[in-house]
Amino acid sequence: MSSIVSANEVHAAPRGRTAPEQIDNHRLTGHQKSLIGMAIVGNVSEFFDMFLIGFIVNMLSEAPGWNLTGLHSGIILAGAGLGTVLGSIVWGRLADVFGRKHAFVWCIIVLVVFTAASAFTPVNGWILLAILRTGVGFGVGGLNITSVPFVQEFVPAKQRGLLAGLTSVFIPAGIFLGGLVTKYFGEALGWRGLIAVGCIPIILLAWARIIPESPRFLQSKGREDEAKAAYAWAMEIPVEQVADLPPLPEEASASYSVIFTKYPRQLLVVALGSFSFILGSFTVQSWGQTLLGQSFKFQAGTVATLFMLVSLGDLLGRLGSAWISDRIGRRWTMFGCGLIGAVGALIAALSTRMIHDGAIGSAGYIFFAGIFIVMMFGDGAFGILNAFGGEQFPTEARSTGLGLGYGIGAVAKVVGPYFVGALIGDSELSAEVVFLPFVVLPLIFSVKYLSIPYPFKASICLASFCSSVDTLTYATFAILRSSLPSV
Repeated sequence: MSSIVSANEVHAAPRGRTAPEQIDNHRLTGHQKSLIGMAIVGNVSEFFDMFLIGFIVNMLSEAPGWNLTGLHSGIILAGAGLGTVLGSIVWGRLADVFGRKHAFVWCIIVLVVFTAASAFTPVNGWILLAILRTGVGFGVGGLNITSVPFVQEFVPAKQRGLLAGLTSVFIPAGIFLGGLVTKYFGEALGWRGLIAVGCIPIILLAWARIIPESPRFLQSKGREDEAKAAYAWAMEIPVEQVADLPPLPEEASASYSVIFTKYPRQLLVVALGSFSFILGSFTVQSWGQTLLGQSFKFQAGTVATLFMLVSLGDLLGRLGSAWISDRIGRRWTMFGCGLIGAVGALIAALSTRMIHDGAIGSAGYIFFAGIFIVMMFGDGAFGILNAFGGEQFPTEARSTGLGLGYGIGAVAKVVGPYFVGALIGDSELSAEVVFLPFVVLPLIFSVKYLSIPYPFKASICLASFCSSVDTLTYATFAILRSSLPSV
C-alpha cells in the first residue's frame, strides 16, 4: 500500500509514527502552499526594492538640486547593503529565540517603515537617504533568513530542497515588477512615488495572521499543544489525527559563540558562498541601471525592459538550480552555476574594451549579455546556497547559523556598490569608467589578498570580480567537502 496520501484520502489519518513522518508521507496541502507563497512574496520584495533604488539613484543623478557624484550614489546604494549585513545576523538570532513567524513579520514592519520615511527625503539629502536605506536593508536582511527555516520545518523532507529553494527562486520577479513599474509609471510617479511603491509588502502582515508558528520551534519551547495544532494546520487534518511529537535534543538556542566554535566549517561555507554570489549580483542590481543608462547611453524605457529580461533569466536560473540540486546535490549545482556566471562577468568586463567610434550601443548589448549570464547563473544558484546552509545546522542553530553566515557574506553588498561609486568618484560615467570597477576587484580579492594566480593574459585575468571570488568558493568547497554532507 502506498505511503503517499492521495486526493481522495484527504480526511484519512496520515501514515507515520510521528508528526514529522506524517508530514513526509502526506500530500502538499493548500495551507503549506500558502506559507510558501507568503515567503515568496516577502523575498520578492527585496529585489523589487533593490531595482527601484537603483533606478531612483539614476533619476536623482540628473535631478535638479541633488548634484550626486558617483561616490554619493555608491554610499546610498551601499547603505542597504550595510543594513542587510546587520539585519541578517540579528534576525537570524531573533528567529531562533522568538520564532520564525514573529521575526518575519517584524522584518516586514521595519522594511515598510523605513521605505515610507525614505519617500520624504529632502532635496540633496543624500546622507539621510543613505541612513534610511540602511534601515530598509535591515528589514530586508531577515526576509530570506527567516523564511527558509520557516518553510523547511513545514514541508516533506524529500521536497525540502525544492520548496525551500522556491522561497528564493521567485525573488527575481522583484526585478521584473520594478522594471514594469519604472517603465510605465516612473515618469508619472517621480522618484518619491517610486519609493512609496516599495511599501506594498505591508499586505504580508495580514497574510501572516493566518499562518501559525513553526511546529518544531513551538516544540523546542515546550509548547507541544500549539506544535500539534501547527502540524494539523499544515496537513489540513483534525488535531486529534496528529501523531506524537518526536523527542528533541534539550538544547538552548545556539549563541553566536556556539556557531563559531561548534560549526566553523558550515559557517565558513555559508559566509564565503554568500559573499561570492552576492558581490557580482548585488553590484549589478545596484549599478546596472545607471551603467546602462549613463555609460552606454540607453534610454530609461530600454533599461527597464532589459532588466525585465534579466529578471526572467534569473528566475529560470533559480528554478533550474532548485530542481537540479535535489538530483545532483547542492554543492555541485552551485559550482556549475557559479562557473558559468563567472564567464558572464568576464564578458561584461571585456565589452567595455570593444567600443569603437559609433559602436557604444553594440558594446552596451554585449555588456547586457554578460550581466544577464551573471544573474541567470551566478545569482540563480543563490537560493540553493541558503537551502544547503540551512541543512548543515541543527534546528536550534539553524536560523542563527544561517543568518550569521549570510550576514558575514553580505558584506559584499557594501563592498560592491561602494567600491564602484568610489572608483567613479566625480568622473563622467563613460564606458571606460565602467571597466575599472570590473578589473580592480579581481586584483584585490584574487591577487593581493588571496594570491590566486590566473593563467590568462593580463587583460583577461583582471576582467571579472565574480570569477575571482567564485574561484575561492570552489576551492573552499573542495577543501571542506570531506566534512560536509553531500546533499
